[in-house]
Amino acid sequence: MSDELTYSTYLRIDDLLSLQNPQSAAAGRDEHDEMLFIVIHQVYELWFKQVLHELDHAVVLLDGDETTRCGHTLKRVLTIMKVMVAQMDVLETMTPLEFLSFRERLESGSGFQSAQFRELEFLLGHKRGGVIEALPADGVVRDRLHRRLVAPSMWTAFCAHIARRGHAIPGDVIRRDPARSTEPDERVQDALIEVYRHDRDAAELCERLVDLDEGLQEWRYRHVKMVERTIGTKPGTGGSSGADYLKTTLGRPVFPDLWAIRARL
Repeated sequence: MSDELTYSTYLRIDDLLSLQNPQSAAAGRDEHDEMLFIVIHQVYELWFKQVLHELDHAVVLLDGDETTRCGHTLKRVLTIMKVMVAQMDVLETMTPLEFLSFRERLESGSGFQSAQFRELEFLLGHKRGGVIEALPADGVVRDRLHRRLVAPSMWTAFCAHIARRGHAIPGDVIRRDPARSTEPDERVQDALIEVYRHDRDAAELCERLVDLDEGLQEWRYRHVKMVERTIGTKPGTGGSSGADYLKTTLGRPVFPDLWAIRARL
């Protein structure tokens, strides 16, 4: 007879709680704040997993022209992203000295190496094949990133969706090389203006995508300020330039056409 399923066994609580292993404790010097650092980043990776799960579902819904259900799924993602931004408040309770007490234990480890965050960027259309080389030489992870790189982005799925609704999206936009980042296109912008003027349901979906884009930019901004607050202008772990690199990611929408049309509506 199999063991009875319980809250703990269903969620594998024992396994989950065994995954927090501060390097400072292993070295015989237990730094209190390293536990917080580990938990926050593990929670971020869990949220990234859920966001990818939801956005992959949203693409399926777009492919099936289920506009309303896709909008509902995007609303869930937006709610998750608000939680992700709010988590920065918890991390910022750690002072610079408290972080420095264990920072050297991170060695080459860096958030820049988050494969799931790169997957999220690729799925949304911000694609750069070179970032795969910055990840650890893990064949499974690199294969997963490469599949994301060469797969059509969510923006491509959205453009195909509104084209099927009768809007004038050029065919070459939908058939473009999927490994290229999304770039502004005036022809797409012309079609989007017509969407806003004459297709209420699709226009609502556009606004959810704008919300998603804005939420991602808000998360990036809070990340930059958290890093500046913690280490200032020092280089980041893993060889990155720290806050200076993160600043270069600000103000770059993943859906540029939806922002470009604002002055024309």
